[in-house]
Amino acid sequence: MLAEKVEQMMEWSSRRSVIRMNGDKFRRFVKAPPRNYSVIVMFTALQPQRQCSVCRQANEEYQVLANSWRYSSAFSNKLFFTVVDYDEGADVFQQLNMNSAPTFMHFPAKGKPKRADTFDLQRIGFASEQLAKWIADRTDVQIRVFRPPNYSGTIALALLVSLVGGLLYLRRNNLEFIYNKTGWAMAALCVVFAMTSGQMWNHIRGPPYAHKNPQNGQVSYIHGSSQAQFVAESHIILLHSLTPISDAAITMGMVLLNEAATSKGDVGKRRSKFLIFVFLSLILVFYSMLGFLQKS
Repeated sequence: MLAEKVEQMMEWSSRRSVIRMNGDKFRRFVKAPPRNYSVIVMFTALQPQRQCSVCRQANEEYQVLANSWRYSSAFSNKLFFTVVDYDEGADVFQQLNMNSAPTFMHFPAKGKPKRADTFDLQRIGFASEQLAKWIADRTDVQIRVFRPPNYSGTIALALLVSLVGGLLYLRRNNLEFIYNKTGWAMAALCVVFAMTSGQMWNHIRGPPYAHKNPQNGQVSYIHGSSQAQFVAESHIILLHSLTPISDAAITMGMVLLNEAATSKGDVGKRRSKFLIFVFLSLILVFYSMLGFLQKS
């Protein structure tokens, strides 16, 4: 029976890198012994009526990882990638008491899955490289991820360089703006705010935009753990929290105040910049008091 199961799994793998399973196939080839191979299962909800955009994004990364393993020189019958869709295996979800998707689990060749055999998607994200690292920790199988070539970044960089080069060429006789300290200060502040914002964390971690329960369809925009967040969560904070706006305003005011103090131009312009700084400072005080009143 074991030889037949391995042969069947290898035949399915030869057709597609990720084996689709329903409840019967899952119980026979993943849960039931004997089994001398490990199985990675993605529990998901890919049907359009489920409206699970995170499931589609995770499925793309999962396909990249499975293809990297299937067409590598180290491919063997010791590891298989499978998927169970909620609409094709709702009984499996109920059997495992699973109420969220997507979820990645490792079923070892021997014994039952442990807590570490469930991938921490909410904290780590679902990038292929992170999944490959988790699989290596659980199975000792090293998978080198090969992604299809994507030239969008190269094209965007080439367009940016061309745009900057064209602008410098058109203004080749008047390049004094390059030495504008205020402009460089504003650009540096924009970079600082971008690096310290929640959006940068989203870009690095790759969390889902929101979470939708495949059973009742309820959508969660706020993560339940303090160690992770959804993309929608950072957008909500950005729209409803005035602290980042006030911080940016007071920082801009400091730049203008420094320019007014060091410049030797018109006194009226220097006074205007000072008044702008005072106005932005009052905005900061107002929002600080508003936040204090809301907490109290």
